[in-house]
Amino acid sequence: MGAPADALKRALIVGLVTLGLAFPIVALRTDANFSNQLVLTQRWGLAFTLAGIAFVAAFLLALVRPVGFERTTPGKTVTSTPPHPFLRYLPYIGLAFLLAYPFIALGISSAGGTGVLKLVDTYGIQILIYVLLGLGLNIILGLAGLLDLGFVAFYAVGAYSSALLTTTFGLSFWLVLPLAGILAAFWGVMISLPVLRLKGDYIAIVTLAFAEIVRLVLVNWVPVTGGYAGISSIPKPTLFGFSLGSEPGSLPYMLGFPPSPIYRLAFMYYLVLALALAAYWVTIRLRTLPVGRAWEAMREDEIACRSLGINTVTTKVTAFAAGAFFGGLAGAFFSAHYGFISPKSFEFLESAMIVAIVVLGGLGSMVGVAIAATVMIGGTELLRELGLLKAVFGPDFDPAQYRMMLFGLAMVMLMVWRPKGLIATREPTVRLKPPATRGAPAAVPAE
Repeated sequence: MGAPADALKRALIVGLVTLGLAFPIVALRTDANFSNQLVLTQRWGLAFTLAGIAFVAAFLLALVRPVGFERTTPGKTVTSTPPHPFLRYLPYIGLAFLLAYPFIALGISSAGGTGVLKLVDTYGIQILIYVLLGLGLNIILGLAGLLDLGFVAFYAVGAYSSALLTTTFGLSFWLVLPLAGILAAFWGVMISLPVLRLKGDYIAIVTLAFAEIVRLVLVNWVPVTGGYAGISSIPKPTLFGFSLGSEPGSLPYMLGFPPSPIYRLAFMYYLVLALALAAYWVTIRLRTLPVGRAWEAMREDEIACRSLGINTVTTKVTAFAAGAFFGGLAGAFFSAHYGFISPKSFEFLESAMIVAIVVLGGLGSMVGVAIAATVMIGGTELLRELGLLKAVFGPDFDPAQYRMMLFGLAMVMLMVWRPKGLIATREPTVRLKPPATRGAPAAVPAE
């Protein structure tokens, strides 16, 4: 247990820092009145409330877990506690929950109307889209160690290529889906060529510039992309040529089901779930292949990787292509599900959100990416629905406006308490056999 005086000192510092950061962001707000004039609104109560919450949280955490360096005794053996047997069945329980989630949402909703639609769409489909994007960036950033701040460009390429191919040429969604991934992978190869000789922050600058170029092209190429107006009336996916809506001639109508929008929404949920599970399985398989081992070797030390004879050129190209492919799949699904896309959906904020998901989940950890996406995306939407926050901070309080501040706060806390992310441990890609099974002489029993 930490000393109360030290805990109080640390908590006071945290509270003052929070108040200093909240002063230009929260305490002072600029609004426009009826005469279209800027009016400065003071919200000192909210700023002091946030500082008080930070003070109390820091004080309690300092009492339970004091911050500092732990001293170890030389020669002392550190033993680790074996994991609980329940953890072995945790992935299967999670998969069963994901498969049954639409039915669980239907049971939570009383009448099966707008409540279940919001539960499946907001807390199901939207989270799984970011899981798919996080798995794609996890290959580039988590496995290969390449800092990509422009991953949203591949997301946009997949969405716009899918929308243009379906609306202009009338191609089917099932044909356009892999084509969108292939086109995004092609641009992943193109962007990887300028970064072959770059490292660290310079790769981030180049990828960020590439994402901005893609956004400006989408805005200014009005005859093709529609500019800020975007592309609308994107056809919905069909199953065996039949629509999944409730109109006459659709598949639910022919099967005699009552009219409801839940059929199409459930189909899209299971489709994006299948895409996310496929991305998870493919990533696991790629990690066991030589290309996956080359990614992890380059992430640890690129110079040592070259000295071992690994071609870092092809390693970087394959990492960008594989990650961009999953980003293109997510973009194609996004355009088909919502039926409308615009450049506003592919700004830098989306890239920052995807990077935050990968970093918070743990670099290279696919389970951590799924947990971080659920917490970040679902948590923001859940905060929006909580009336308690509006009762405390006022009816005009919208947690979505402070999303990036919440991201920054979560990343700072993780960098302090869990620097390697939520899931810091990764399973080894290669397991060596024990020495006894490789022909080693057996130990002679003592007499």
